[in-house]
Amino acid sequence: MRTFFALVCLSLALSAYGQNDPQDATGASAPGAESVQNGGESLPTSYREISLGMSLDDLRAALSKDALFGYRGDEDVSFIPSREETYLETVGASFIRRALFQTKTDKVYAMTFTLNASLVDYYSVFTTLVKKYGEPSYLDPGQAVWEDENTRLSIERPLTLKYIDKAIFTSIVDESVARKNHEIQLREEFLSDF
Repeated sequence: MRTFFALVCLSLALSAYGQNDPQDATGASAPGAESVQNGGESLPTSYREISLGMSLDDLRAALSKDALFGYRGDEDVSFIPSREETYLETVGASFIRRALFQTKTDKVYAMTFTLNASLVDYYSVFTTLVKKYGEPSYLDPGQAVWEDENTRLSIERPLTLKYIDKAIFTSIVDESVARKNHEIQLREEFLSDF
């Protein structure tokens, strides 16, 4: 079940990553999207003692020491060999209901926190992020996104906060596109044999 949840999150992230560009191929703004400038502080690459780029072992150690997470050890970890990716999913306590961490080549590249809507609301998180990091780079009714050269921070409805290392994530998207193109080519070669 954890692996399925992790794959669904990755799939949604991959599809959303390409759709979150507020401009279409013609350069026009997407309907319902508002593009704004980011001012304020640099975007964070960490939450508490957990950070993008840390190793899986360091992540395990940080989660074990943090009472905000109910990390249980290796039963919270899934590995997908074909992609060299590891997913670590754990429950949270109080403000965080669930947390999902994704690693590629032993480096955390995505942190997803599903927040407890009975204790905190979207508007409070959004206004806190605006105060710290300025207006979002992209805003629509379903999400707000802040980006700089290295990091993508987003809050998505109903109440999910994501930190993404853009360089690693972009390489994963590129690999996925290349793999899909290769599959299409193999299919065409197979069909041409008839």
